Amino acid sequence: MTGPAIDADGGQPTHGGIRLLRQNPAFRTLWSARVISYAGDSLSLVALIFHVADSTGQAFAIAVLLLVGDFAPALLGPLTGALSDRFDLRRVMITAELVQGGMVLLIAVLLPPLPVLLALVAVRAIAGQVFQPASRAAVPALVPDRHLEAANSTVGFGTNGGEAIGPLLAAALFPLMGVRGVLLVDAVSFLLSAVLLATLPRMPVPAGGDAGQGSLLRDARAGLGYLWSTPVVRVVALGFCAVVAFNGVDDVALVLLATKTFDAEGSAVGLLLGAVGVGLFVGYLLLSRYGMRVSTAGLLIAGFAISSVGNLLTGLAWAVGAAIVMQAVRGLGIAAMDVASSTLLQRAVPEAMLGRVFGNLYGAIGIAAALSYLGGALLLDATSPPTTLLVAGAGGTLATAVTAWALRRGLNRSAGSAEPEQRKQPPPAAVSRQG
Repeated sequence: MTGPAIDADGGQPTHGGIRLLRQNPAFRTLWSARVISYAGDSLSLVALIFHVADSTGQAFAIAVLLLVGDFAPALLGPLTGALSDRFDLRRVMITAELVQGGMVLLIAVLLPPLPVLLALVAVRAIAGQVFQPASRAAVPALVPDRHLEAANSTVGFGTNGGEAIGPLLAAALFPLMGVRGVLLVDAVSFLLSAVLLATLPRMPVPAGGDAGQGSLLRDARAGLGYLWSTPVVRVVALGFCAVVAFNGVDDVALVLLATKTFDAEGSAVGLLLGAVGVGLFVGYLLLSRYGMRVSTAGLLIAGFAISSVGNLLTGLAWAVGAAIVMQAVRGLGIAAMDVASSTLLQRAVPEAMLGRVFGNLYGAIGIAAALSYLGGALLLDATSPPTTLLVAGAGGTLATAVTAWALRRGLNRSAGSAEPEQRKQPPPAAVSRQG
């Protein structure tokens, strides 16, 4: 993968996810490291929330902890993504995991006062923001193009599985080990992930790229410029962020829908909140096992639409059981969004720019989610949970329609320009990370 050409047919995979894990040791190692890393991340988050709640008793302190851990690193997306394009991907991932483990170890040993704790959490979160785009950019370096859909589905399944296992492990370990013990387990998980990553082959920076020829800020600006100037990449990023900006509020609205609108019991609230996760697991399994029967672009738009309509229909639900079903369907759409966007970008973006594109995308999604929380909270206070979900779903559906139109234009433009470009004498080929 050395250029921006798009496989419009989606490149039907010939391997299911399980078969790919068995037959590709390097991809299996990357997948395992990601699962361990994300499981440890969610494990420590639960422990830190318990610690902050117990030591301060302030809901505001917990909110600040979450903002420092999620929203603040998203603002550095252009810089954290640029690191992946400047250095060997293996080295970037190992360093990020060691920094995360070191910060968690310091927190476990010191259990410092809140200001110092927040500073350490911020450093750990920034390192995690470096790891995320680097690990995504590494997938096409380890997996042949025709297997990218299965690989991305398997990565998504493993990552969400790790994030789901983390809180369960925390609940089991907390009574036995306390906050400090749980954090030490998390620090060991990052070390184990780094050890696994050290067995991967080197993935050096492709020759001919612009990264590393100037300052990190220059590389970050170049990444932003590329994202904005490349029609297909721009449409995917803006469409994804628009759908998240409308629909991210469901994390808040669903709790109020269950408790205030349906007057449901605690178990029903848990089922409603967990329904999206069930849909995600099923969606990733289906995509990993059977691949895609539509184009990558078609799956992306279908994912946007299903996730948005799922919230819209949840707002129309007459009982909590119906809302649970709609949220499970929404999870299928989110899985399709994740797999299709990753695959499309991995095929559309030159290797030398891939880390910055993923860094910018994930950073922008984090900002869109934060804006959705704030705007959705205001809408919830002014109206009701069903109305909020209706507005969110309708807005997401409208954003999907606009994205579908713009993406079709962008793909047609790319297809029209591909043939003339092929008649030009090509530049010296970049050294592929696969080679």
